[in-house]
Amino acid sequence: MASSAESAPALRMTDTEKFFFDLNGFLVIRGALSADEVAALNAAVDTHATDVKERTDPELRNTRAQTPLAGDGKAGRRDLGGMLSWPKPHCKPFQELLAHPRLIPYLVELLGPGYRMDHLPLLISQLQGSEGFQLHGGPLTEDGRFNPNLQYRCVNGEFFNSLLAMSVQLTDHNAGDGGFCVVRGSHKMNFPVPEKFTHAEIEQEHLYQPVTRAGDIVFFSEATVHGAMPWNADHERRVALYRFAPATFAYGRSYAPAWPEEMMNDITAAQRAVLEPPYAVRLDRPLLRPGQEEPVYDSRSEKKKDFDKQVFGNKYF
Repeated sequence: MASSAESAPALRMTDTEKFFFDLNGFLVIRGALSADEVAALNAAVDTHATDVKERTDPELRNTRAQTPLAGDGKAGRRDLGGMLSWPKPHCKPFQELLAHPRLIPYLVELLGPGYRMDHLPLLISQLQGSEGFQLHGGPLTEDGRFNPNLQYRCVNGEFFNSLLAMSVQLTDHNAGDGGFCVVRGSHKMNFPVPEKFTHAEIEQEHLYQPVTRAGDIVFFSEATVHGAMPWNADHERRVALYRFAPATFAYGRSYAPAWPEEMMNDITAAQRAVLEPPYAVRLDRPLLRPGQEEPVYDSRSEKKKDFDKQVFGNKYF
């Protein structure tokens, strides 16, 4: 399902968007970023292109050799990190994505108040012939057991995603180009993915590659089985992948004991709120709300906090 962003940031997901995210496990937001924003992101990547690491070692490849997702068998996926810590101005367009006015309504709706960045962002690049990525994710383990790390629910109209991906499209993905693919509806599956299907060796008609343009955003639950197809286009594929979690959840651990110091310099209060470690909203967590630039707080009474300080030596138990 694709949704078009309007000129002014929406303050909430529409009912149509909610329906299709719940149905499919992903949602495309068309034109979420301006051409200038995309240009700034790509210019920053160009400046740091020599830092790209290609997965050529067999132990690092994301596909099984000689399977439909393996590409030409030589070119590997190209990864680049550290964007939030780059010197100015190159860090700025990536920092702005943490609390972007067009994106906050979706992040709050899909993750709840106090959403937080869980993984360090990753720039994914593919050149023509590059391998894709075997299917992964999903609410079940390979042997069909409950996977507590990757779950999706919608209860009384409220979403729960234990881990949500936000894929920022920095180049066009036309039909047949390859790149991100998804098994629609698999965030609700009750049986494990067949091993051959993991490598696209059977039933390829169930793999869906969304057509996207630079500036589009793809939100998908990590509980939705997904992967990537080999890259077939002449132009380079680029996406900036962020992963977010609810206020009290964590999958990654780069936040402990603290995010890299250079990443925290000269960021806004809203961006800093997204980089808080996991803890409950009621413990003075800064919250972002659509249409508001500054974080707000949902706090316990000062009397209760003072009492806890007497008991525990800290106003936060």
